[in-house]
Amino acid sequence: MLKKTARLRRAKKARAHIRRLAVPRLTVHRSGRHIYAQVITAAGDQVIAAASTLQKDLRAGLKSTSDKQAAKAVGTAVAERAVAAGISSVAFDRSGYRYHGRIAELADAARESGLKF
Repeated sequence: MLKKTARLRRAKKARAHIRRLAVPRLTVHRSGRHIYAQVITAAGDQVIAAASTLQKDLRAGLKSTSDKQAAKAVGTAVAERAVAAGISSVAFDRSGYRYHGRIAELADAARESGLKF
């Protein structure tokens, strides 16, 4: 099985569980150069808050857009934007990625900034 196929299979299973919970989800995507995070409604039809290392205000203070510090900045930003929009509790959709490295840093920073999951 290809690496991407296996990751998407894991993501599909987790997303099915999150749908049954019927709560907004914090979903992440990482590439070799950037990391992205979005808070999506329970129905999955609207993005409530988003942050990524492509945004100039986040990228300005970073040495690199693909390290743990960048993930921490994205986690903090998306959590602050979600709390400002009135969302305090979410389900963490790690998109099939292991809870390790950049994904863990993003999640920990979001928790420290006020999101509960």
